[in-house]
Amino acid sequence: MRTVKNINAQWLFSKNAKNAPSALPSGWDEINLPYTWNGTDGQDGGNDYYRGTCYFAKSLKADDLPAGEELYVAFDGVNSSCEVFWNGKKIAEHHGGYSTFRAKIEDVKPENILAVAVDNSPNDKVYPQNADFTFYGGIYRDVSLIGVAKKHFDLDYYGSPSIMVTPEIKGNDAEIEIKTFIKDDDDCKVRYEIIADGQVIASRTEDGDDDAEFEIKNVHLWDGRRDPYLYTAKATLIYKGEEVDEISTRFGCRTFKIDPDKGFILNGREYPLRGVSRHQDRPGIGNALLPEHHKEDLDLILEVGATTVRLAHYQHSQVFYDLCDEAGLVLWAEIPYISRHMSGGYDNTVSQMKELIVQNYNHPSIVVWGLSNEITIAGASDPDLIRNHKKLNELCHDMDKTRPTTVAAVSMCAIDAEYAHISDVLSYNHYFGWYGGSTEMNGPWFDDFHKKYPKKPIGISEYGCEALDWHTSTPVQGDYTEEYQAYYHEELIKQIADRPYLWATHVWNMFDFAADARAEGGENGMNHKGLVTFDRKYKKDSFYAYQAWLSDKPMVHLCGKRYVDRVEDTTKVTVYSNCAEVELFANGVSVGKQTKGKYPFFYFDVKNEGETALTVKAGDLEDSGVIRKVDTPNEAYIMKEEGGVINWFEINTPDGRYSINDTIGDIMSTFGGKIATVKILLKLKNAMTSSKPKDSADKKKGGALEVAGFQLNLSMIKNVYGMAKGFTVKRVFSMLGGKFTKEQILEINAMLNKVKKPKK
Repeated sequence: MRTVKNINAQWLFSKNAKNAPSALPSGWDEINLPYTWNGTDGQDGGNDYYRGTCYFAKSLKADDLPAGEELYVAFDGVNSSCEVFWNGKKIAEHHGGYSTFRAKIEDVKPENILAVAVDNSPNDKVYPQNADFTFYGGIYRDVSLIGVAKKHFDLDYYGSPSIMVTPEIKGNDAEIEIKTFIKDDDDCKVRYEIIADGQVIASRTEDGDDDAEFEIKNVHLWDGRRDPYLYTAKATLIYKGEEVDEISTRFGCRTFKIDPDKGFILNGREYPLRGVSRHQDRPGIGNALLPEHHKEDLDLILEVGATTVRLAHYQHSQVFYDLCDEAGLVLWAEIPYISRHMSGGYDNTVSQMKELIVQNYNHPSIVVWGLSNEITIAGASDPDLIRNHKKLNELCHDMDKTRPTTVAAVSMCAIDAEYAHISDVLSYNHYFGWYGGSTEMNGPWFDDFHKKYPKKPIGISEYGCEALDWHTSTPVQGDYTEEYQAYYHEELIKQIADRPYLWATHVWNMFDFAADARAEGGENGMNHKGLVTFDRKYKKDSFYAYQAWLSDKPMVHLCGKRYVDRVEDTTKVTVYSNCAEVELFANGVSVGKQTKGKYPFFYFDVKNEGETALTVKAGDLEDSGVIRKVDTPNEAYIMKEEGGVINWFEINTPDGRYSINDTIGDIMSTFGGKIATVKILLKLKNAMTSSKPKDSADKKKGGALEVAGFQLNLSMIKNVYGMAKGFTVKRVFSMLGGKFTKEQILEINAMLNKVKKPKK
């Protein structure tokens, strides 16, 4: 029977070596796996983290190897390309940083060296290459040795578990097909068993090349978070009467349908998919996670009340898929075909998709395969891009008859584009209210799509905005305050709740994550759109907005606990609760009671005098905080950022005149505003075409400005005017990351101050 041995401990690592060693090297760093070399430089900003080839090596004595006639080494995740060497001989190479692969080991000596050359350098063949997250290099998941008999279940096919279970529900019963893959099935038989609650409920033995079929009467359904029941399928390989190998997998029995009007339907009942997207990385360790990290993430996602997770933008750890099976979360799984189509990357999209499907086929939590994300940033008309997606779509259907395909389309992708109608279902990444436009644009946009394409299921694959520990009583788009993020999500929740036809909605993102090219919000190298901070220590107010909306567990939350010092005489206090009634107290005196309306948000006006202890009560629950009256704004609450960032109190805003606080759309509504806008655009164009490139997040490339790895040019700005007109001028300058000084921006503000607003 097979034996598996984890070999994460006692590796050697070098960033400076030139080739893989055939003998134990000296002077290398001693490490344990999982490990990434970008745990620090991939999170500190500057877009300068090390991307190249590094080397790992481990000594293995023959006596320490698992028993078996054949030996394999299994890697659960190596980013992003690698070559594997055994005693100096290359035994495998792999391209794709997020999936399992294995290599057969031969020629075992008393002392052996396993070495791996790992490369995360830029190239034009392996995805991802352009994306808003850090591509951590390293061996960042488990490595194991597998000893098997000569006759064994296949270990070579795309990292497959070698067992595939396909349930089909018929009334109260289920028909189960189990298929196994055997390297050499001559003279072999397979005993199949189905196990429920620790007991074998069905068993049969088949010839090695035959599948097994079972019927489960009164099947216990996998029913999402309501009841995520799992069965186990076990297969034992028998060769000439002897049991020589054994594998098993858990599976769930469920039906689902994605309806263009009713949304997601699980086991015949409407089951709204409302949840989050997840990036997996953490401070200092990047993607090199331990099981307890995955469990903590899962617990937080369950706490917020989510029913679904989009696992962006790559294959995640089997640990997390297993946890989602157990918890009943419904998953969107995808490959890292993202942002920029590469003409030489077709083979890699195929291999990564095959790995994603065969390695994850048995997970009942997964309901869709994601073909790509924001791949049309440079345009949706490329024939090669269209061909690539059609072939991937066909591949998914050939490999898996049970699940539909989807894509995450970027906002500027026209709804009539051929690309948008290749997959079975569709979602869009929209940031109206953050990257242009306004929050109220979201719902009507989806209504328009739904009206034009009533038979196409449509969802929201990304929406969100950034928040750090900045605070204000007058939140505005682009200020990075916790208060604006809370307002934004309140507004989006209202619009989503009123549109049950949305097949799935996923907040971007559950957790802050590293994007080393970013330089905004006052902390470089990070995307701060998470509902929870990067270290998982602080739940932002927006976290509780979703908990109040989605969770069945009674809760109450007082917002603004980090926003103590306030200048106004009367201040707004927000409470989130799913309880029927809440009451707010200020220094023990009731401010008032409010009953829950259509949405679980409550707003109180509170006198701000001296120091006020706030307590909110909802039934037996309560939450508390403190506010304090101050004469001048607390500087600790105001964003500090390199370049031309201006605080609100520095901006002259005369009555009846425009300022940089006004949106481009409002300014353009008047003749004088149009003239001023032209002058501003000329200044932007000059900056984009004449300033010296910087080795950071923004670089000039042929008249285009590259922000966070993506090129913005005047043509694109024209194409997305509908969003851009919702930007304030100040927001535009903030996103340009220091190309303009404070003095230059104030000069433009003075120019706008000369333009009269239309009379109301």
